[in-house]
Amino acid sequence: MRISRVTLSAVVTAAVAFVSLLAVSLSASGSLVFAAQGPEPAPQGQPTHPPHDMPAPTNLKVLPRNLSGQQVHEIMELWEGELGTRCKTCHAVDPKNVGPDGKPRFNYADDSKEEKQTARKMFKMVEEINANYIAKIDSSGAPVTCGTCHRGHLGPEPFAVPEKEHVH
Repeated sequence: MRISRVTLSAVVTAAVAFVSLLAVSLSASGSLVFAAQGPEPAPQGQPTHPPHDMPAPTNLKVLPRNLSGQQVHEIMELWEGELGTRCKTCHAVDPKNVGPDGKPRFNYADDSKEEKQTARKMFKMVEEINANYIAKIDSSGAPVTCGTCHRGHLGPEPFAVPEKEHVH
């Protein structure tokens, strides 16, 4: 079976997202905390929260369409961290769909925000860099991610070459 570069690139991105999420899951003792262990029990007297239901995505245009709602959610959480942002940056709220907390829920399928369009373009750029450049360099190391440039900031900070002290 032949896999296209775009599919391979999407799989690599999903794998990087998974590995990054595992890295974030390191406990203070330095050991991995796996999701299979389940959530930590709530202190006595406090209610436990049920797992958040992640509906199947309905408007994927650059991510593989066969991803589950949970997989898309994990990728979005990774991007939030790499960009130093939150859901509201790219996703519009739906004032007609109010959650149990009284706050409007997001309409994730809505394409009205320019930031969402920019995110799609940037994702395509990252995929192209990884497939057409990084993958062709022997021992290139980790693929490029949003965090490679953004480093936790929505607008990447400009890089300034440090001045060298010249000894004459």
